[in-house]
Order: sequence, then C-alpha cells, then structure tokens
Amino acid sequence: MAEPLIECVPNFSEGRDPAVIARITDAVESVAGVTLLDVDPGRATNRTVVTFVGAPEPVVEAAVRAGRAAAEAIDMRRHHGEHPRFGAMDVCPLVPVRDITMEEVVGHARTLARRLGDEVGLTVYCYEQAATSPKRRNLASVRAGEYEGLEERLRDPEWAPDFGPAEFNARSGATAVGARDFLIAYNVNLNTTSTRRANSVAFDVRERGRVKRIGHPLTGEVMRDEHGEPVYEPGMLRAVKAIGWFIEEYGIAQVSMNLTDISVTAIHEAFDAACERAAARGLRVTGSEIVGLVPLRAMLDAGRHYLTKQGRSHGIPDDEIVRIAVLSMGLDDLKPFDPAAKIIEYRIRGGEQDRLVDRTVAGFVHETASESPAPGGGSVSALAGALAAALGTMVANLSAHKRGWDDRWEEFSDWAVRGKDCHETMLRLVDEDTEAFNEILEAFRLPDTTEEEAAERATAIDRATRRAIEVPLSVMESAVEAMTVCEAMASAGLEQSVSDAGVGAVLGRAAVRGAHLNVRINAAGLEDADSARSYLERAEASEIRAASLEDEILTVVDAKIAG
Repeated sequence: MAEPLIECVPNFSEGRDPAVIARITDAVESVAGVTLLDVDPGRATNRTVVTFVGAPEPVVEAAVRAGRAAAEAIDMRRHHGEHPRFGAMDVCPLVPVRDITMEEVVGHARTLARRLGDEVGLTVYCYEQAATSPKRRNLASVRAGEYEGLEERLRDPEWAPDFGPAEFNARSGATAVGARDFLIAYNVNLNTTSTRRANSVAFDVRERGRVKRIGHPLTGEVMRDEHGEPVYEPGMLRAVKAIGWFIEEYGIAQVSMNLTDISVTAIHEAFDAACERAAARGLRVTGSEIVGLVPLRAMLDAGRHYLTKQGRSHGIPDDEIVRIAVLSMGLDDLKPFDPAAKIIEYRIRGGEQDRLVDRTVAGFVHETASESPAPGGGSVSALAGALAAALGTMVANLSAHKRGWDDRWEEFSDWAVRGKDCHETMLRLVDEDTEAFNEILEAFRLPDTTEEEAAERATAIDRATRRAIEVPLSVMESAVEAMTVCEAMASAGLEQSVSDAGVGAVLGRAAVRGAHLNVRINAAGLEDADSARSYLERAEASEIRAASLEDEILTVVDAKIAG
C-alpha cells in the first residue's frame, strides 16, 4: 500500500562551511525511509535549503535529528548573511505531497515542534497552517526583529514560544515550524528581451498587482493611502508573486513566479493567465520552466485541464497525462523536462523497484511459477482484475476518440476514468496480496514462550489474517466495478471493440472467483466467528453480482457479434 508522503524543507543558517552542512544532511540520511532530494547552499545568504521526503513519522524523526545537528554545529552569535533569520534551524515547513490532508500535516508539524522543544531544547514558533494564532501565521511576523531582536521579544508574554524554552538561547536562537502547501518556482518564457515588458505581464498576473497612479498609468503620480503607503491594483491570480527579468543565458525575458499555494492557483492557471496577458501586450509565450521539483498532482491537474480543452478522455495513463502537460505548457522549451527527475513521486520510485507489477510479463509469470509460495492465486487474481479494467478503459478511450462522437467524449471519459481507477487499485493489490501473505508467515514465526509473547503473537496473527482477507475482498469489489465499466462499453461503446469488453467481463469474473477462494481460506483461520461471517457475506454478494454481470455482458456481446 502506498504510504502518505510529505516533504520537509528546512532552512539552516549556514551556507559556507561544507562540513557543517554535511553534518546536517548526514543526520537526515541516517533515518530509514527518508529520501534526501536536494541540498542548496547559498554563500551570500549564508543559508542552506535542504529538501527531503518520506512517510510522516520518518520525516519528523529526520527533522528532529537535523535540528539537533544544527543546534550543535551552528553558533548564531557569529552568523551574518543577506537572508532574514533568527535561528540555527531557521524554518522547517512540512508540505503534503501524496495521500495526506493538510490537517494531518498540521498535526505532524506540531509533533515536530514539540519534539524540537522537548528533546533538542529549541525555542519553537508554529507558523502558516500550523500557527496557534492568526498573528503567528505569517512567517515575517514570527521572525520580526530577526535574531538580533529575539532576546527582547522573548520578554514579551504575547510572543512566548509555542514549544521549548522561553529563555533566549544565544547559540541556537529560535526555529519556526510550519505546515504549508507546495511552493513552486515557475518561469514563463516570452519572445522578447525587454524586462520592462515582462514586468508588465508580471504585474498583470501577480496577486499584489501594480501601483495605482493618478493620471497616466505609467508616469502619473503614485496614489498613496492615509499612511503614505502606495495603493495597489490587485492582479489576476491569488497566491502568486511575480516579477519580470532578463535571462542572459537564454537571451530571453521571463515572467518569474512563485506559486505559493497551488490549491489556490495551479500551474496551468498561471500559464494560461500569462499567455492571455502577454498576447494583450503583443507578446507571445514560447514555453515555461519549473525550477526545482513539482508534485505529481500538479502535473496531472495540468494535463487533465488541457485534455478537457481538446475534448479528450482523461482515462489515459498518468505518464501520458504528464506528457500532455509538458507539451501544453512548453516545459521543454529551454531544456528537456525529465519527469523522472522533476516529479517528486517519480524521484522516489526507486525504492519500489522490487514490486511485482514493475516486472516484465515473463518475469511475473516466472516468479509465480517458482518454488516460492508467493506471489500466488491472490496476486494473480488481482492482475486478472487489472487487465479486465484495462480492457474496459481501452474501449472507453477508443469510444471517446471516435469520429462523429465528439459530443459524447465526456461520457466515455468518465467511464475511462472509472476503469483507470479500478486497474490502478488492482495493480496496487497485486503486491499487497503478497505482502499480506508474508505478514501472516512473519506473525506465525513470532515467539510465544511467555504469556505476554503469546498474546502479542495472537494479536499479530489476527491482524495479518484480517489483512489477508481484506485485500482479496478489495480485489473482488474492484473487479465488480471493472465489470460495470465493461458492461457499459459492451452496450454503448465502440461496436468494433465489443469483444474486448467481453474478454474484460470474463477476466473480471475470474478475478472475483479467484479472490473469493482466498477470502474463504483465510476467513477459516480467523478466531472471531462474527467477523469471519461478515467477510464471507461481503464476498458472496460480490460473487453473485459478478456472475450476473458476466451473463448480461456476454449476452450483449454474443448478440452484437452474431449481427
């Protein structure tokens, strides 16, 4: 099962001493389950940005170890640099990447903040989504006065830290721990060398907008409020900062943007807005670039957006959706865009190389045929279900693309997405079934010499047995859903592919029957009779539904083939 994934981007007040930076990154890499993605030291700022990802608990542990290393190795009394800062581990934001909500990330951020205070002795403030009060949400407010003003600020009860000591630690200063959405540095390329024109587009699109003027919009007197501050006309896009600049390396001007919350303004929305405003000023966007890493969801959202504009099905593989996003936004205009290097989830796929689903067809067959008891019938049933769903998805995609059916593309796209969800689920279950089997074996190997050991062993066996039932149950239910897609495609899809829908029905029924056997054999080993009965009733309901669907689908298929 894919674990929730979060990113941690701590900033440390050291960018010049490689030994200190290595000590911090070594601490991060000492935690199993964490992948170090990037280390970016800055000499002028005397600051290093470290990026790592993993499941929440390992990431929190790695951040605690990194904070401890920084507190031991960095002396803020000797620190000077261009960037605002108030501590050795200056800021430490957590960012949701996959299968986790912001609310859950906030919980992990506060756990991290508490541990840094209790275990490392750091003075810690929570900011952004993890803030404990509205006035602490903005990092600039939390860090106001920087390191030099921290001692005085800590005397103010209103600025007591959220965790850790309220006394000034001259060596380590303070740390801000936050939870925020993914920030993307994104540049849009223009067919001009004019920084002024690029700035005009930037001011059009950024949230802050442009300064209001009295009279002429470019040369008129700046309009000011009652405090003497300039008044701004807001731009098109919220959560976007932007400026125009000239890139000598490429000989072009760019609109350089920071998308500070991609749930508010997505990459494709920023690109489309820049295209619109550039065209209005007689310019043309030639492409764009993402600086650093990007979460998969941002690329998939962009790809689906442009597929919709083309009237094309969304039920295609993720890699194809990403490719549509790359082509649509010209992400390879200046240099090749390599999804394996730029997308976070793809960067860490190396840890999943031993998955059964990543093997060749022959490799999977040979592994099944080997002397090892796993993979066995459960994994094979899941694979049969995935193939059933893939066939239904294929017919839906072909139907969405059929000449003369342009007004029905959304109908077939919806079916293709349902089918894709099914085969993605069952591909995951191929490996989960083998994992569940191995978990049972490990549980039975646990010692049971003492009464306490025996109780722990019994609990582990029960937990593993339940998982070994629930996985094939999920296969059965997903396979029934896949058969529902095949039924719709047999009835309403491309008639030339009706036999493919029929094969999908046969494979789906095989997946249900095979997984049912696994449910039954594992339910027999469950001590709780009521739970076993409940599992078996769910399985029987799926079996009955699958049998009915197979009959209905094959009746339609036979009639259409017979003409």
